[in-house]
Amino acid sequence: MTINTTPISAGRALDALRAGHAAQRAGTLTASWMLHGRPGIGKTEIVSQLAAETGSRLFDLRLTTIEPQDLRGLPFYDHDARRTVWYPPQDLPDDPDRPAILFLDELTAAAPALQPTVYGLLQERRVGLHVLPANTFIVAAGNTVDDGAIAYEMGTALSDRLIHLSVVAEASDWITRYAVPQGLHPAVTAFIRTRPDLLDTTADALQRGRMIACTPRSWARVSAILRAVPDRTLRDIMIAGTLGDAAAAEFILLEQEIAATVQVSDMVAARPSDRTALYPANLHGLTALVYALVTLAERETLPDCIAIVADIRRLGTLRDDPAFARLPLAELTTYGMELLIERALAQGWEEAFRTSQPYAAYMADRAP
Repeated sequence: MTINTTPISAGRALDALRAGHAAQRAGTLTASWMLHGRPGIGKTEIVSQLAAETGSRLFDLRLTTIEPQDLRGLPFYDHDARRTVWYPPQDLPDDPDRPAILFLDELTAAAPALQPTVYGLLQERRVGLHVLPANTFIVAAGNTVDDGAIAYEMGTALSDRLIHLSVVAEASDWITRYAVPQGLHPAVTAFIRTRPDLLDTTADALQRGRMIACTPRSWARVSAILRAVPDRTLRDIMIAGTLGDAAAAEFILLEQEIAATVQVSDMVAARPSDRTALYPANLHGLTALVYALVTLAERETLPDCIAIVADIRRLGTLRDDPAFARLPLAELTTYGMELLIERALAQGWEEAFRTSQPYAAYMADRAP
């Protein structure tokens, strides 16, 4: 069954959930939400980030691992009242004083026998006599039968209880809203910026009958591998087992090139007059340099990071190399400045920009 709604990036899906959460707190909208998307697209991360931002306790229920009675609770015979009562499970929110997010993950893979129990949670916000507190925000997630994952078609009785968000991988959104804030390895971020088509290759892998595909989740795992495993041979084996051999071969070549040319710590520590020779001579290396500077920037090093990014636009003159004239140096400088400004604003370091001569010169060059 087709999910006939507008596909959106993970960042826009998070924006929609933020708006829905704020509306529920204001008492103007109470609804249950459904995140559709391929495996590894970032659905769980979206809900986790929303919980962190709103100070909500996250109740993460993997519906493929539970039975209907796990949600209904256990029966207990009350001898005085001469009737059966139910003890609700601890996996459901019950504190009216603390906001909660109930995350019903893998909804489309749940056994059909479980779905009627889930209906009550999504629509009436209750299971049996256990009513969810008013401060509970409900989000479900799942894959479709076309994603190569275990999934059942969603019936209309279930579908009608939800606001549906179809999440797709979008490279620029992933870089800006996830890779840079999370400090992923600069080689990963630089590679996806130049090869956005390899952020999510699930559809192609399914068509070719291949088990391993690139996904946003697998690229985050590659970042962790790069930082955790010093042995290059073993690291390359792990990367191939995460991305598949073709994508891994292309990425490994770029990562080796970046490792040989990007010297971030040396550039930050060097005198300004000595930095020119340390700049990478290709776009991949310069892009990775920008991401590395943004990731490593601290209050003390931010002025140097600003100066290094500002000089990227002048490399054609500073290095007297015609190869730089063919690169989009001005665009990369602007992009790097935007990322550094975002980091500075988030950390309260904006004074570094107000007092930076390289930044003032960069702004003067941009003036009409």
